[in-house]
Amino acid sequence: MATLFVDKIDPQSGTSLEIGSSGDTITIPSGATITNSGTATGFGGANTPAFYAHLSSSQSVSNNTDTKAQINSELFDTDNCYDNSTNYRFTPTVAGHYFVTGCIAGESGTNDCISNVAYIFKNGSAYTNHSFNSSATFRRYTGMTTAVVYMNGSSDYIELFGQVNSSGTSVEFNSGTKQTFFTAYKIIE
Repeated sequence: MATLFVDKIDPQSGTSLEIGSSGDTITIPSGATITNSGTATGFGGANTPAFYAHLSSSQSVSNNTDTKAQINSELFDTDNCYDNSTNYRFTPTVAGHYFVTGCIAGESGTNDCISNVAYIFKNGSAYTNHSFNSSATFRRYTGMTTAVVYMNGSSDYIELFGQVNSSGTSVEFNSGTKQTFFTAYKIIE
């Protein structure tokens, strides 16, 4: 192995410079610093596709019944992978693990709410859930669930379901950016 001492390397022609060949390992020793004053591509990764959406108005639901949250108002959707008008589901176009969070803010018309459940569904089946139960009754309970879900980047999808259990007859999922919401982003691996 030989050592080459130079202060600058320029391409012989054009504007591209290649170091090494396919299959080679380029090693940067410990203690060395890489300074980027231009555009870097192909390094690290991005936490996309990603989205955050919430209910724009309260959704009336049947008491003690699993119901899909019709999350219809997007704050952002980086790759247009969340359907906020028909199926209310996230179908990412990039395979990988996704950090998913869903929140159901359930409410009854009076102080008779007993429990609330939030479910993440993957491909039509419950993937995870979180329930909040109490011996006391209140007007509102919030159920939140979080999971890391592998998505294949073509056909896998996730949805948010919820359930409000009340001794009354009028129950709903509350609206607002901090009430009933659904969000996910790709984990950099």
